[in-house]
Amino acid sequence: MKNKNQKTGISRRNFIKGFGGGIVGTAAVTSSFAKGVGSQAGPHGSTVHGPGKVKISMQVNGKNHSLEVEPRTSLLDAMRDQLGYTGTKRVCNRGECGACTVIMNGKTVLSCSIFAMDADGAKIETVEGLAKDEKLHPLQEAFVKHDALQCGFCTSGFLMSSVALLRKNPSPSRDEIRHGVSGTLCRCGTYPNIFAAVDDAAKTMKRGG
Repeated sequence: MKNKNQKTGISRRNFIKGFGGGIVGTAAVTSSFAKGVGSQAGPHGSTVHGPGKVKISMQVNGKNHSLEVEPRTSLLDAMRDQLGYTGTKRVCNRGECGACTVIMNGKTVLSCSIFAMDADGAKIETVEGLAKDEKLHPLQEAFVKHDALQCGFCTSGFLMSSVALLRKNPSPSRDEIRHGVSGTLCRCGTYPNIFAAVDDAAKTMKRGG
């Protein structure tokens, strides 16, 4: 049996001291997170981002931009909410519909599925950059001519996919057009008009129009 006067090893004073230390430690961590941390050195020379904002830069339609984004910010949200390029639409927001398609460094990407940080230093093309000197791009003119849009939410995605297609293949067949824009969905069902518009634009562009 334990002696009534025998100490248990945890005194009230030690318990309060330990609890107080925990509060101080938690407060220090909370304060650090509240201030925010951008990029910092990680183990083995790696770079750790967050939880604070990170400075990045990108070129959109030939114009240079510098901005600060949280590590979780998508390229789509950065372009729409911070840079004002709202032509690129947020529809499914999970990489399934293609409405948010832009061209990054020469390749089509789904901007809702790419972190803005991964576009640091990249060259981005959006639908706003197609028209030159207030003259519509041949694809835009063809979409109007062939009534290839209804609600318009998918239109920018189709246009950017079509631009990328015609750069690689200036004379696509109808099957190649279907395959080239297959990553974008049209809920209004204007596919035949879209295919006709891309075909018409390809011929116009070959003639130098």
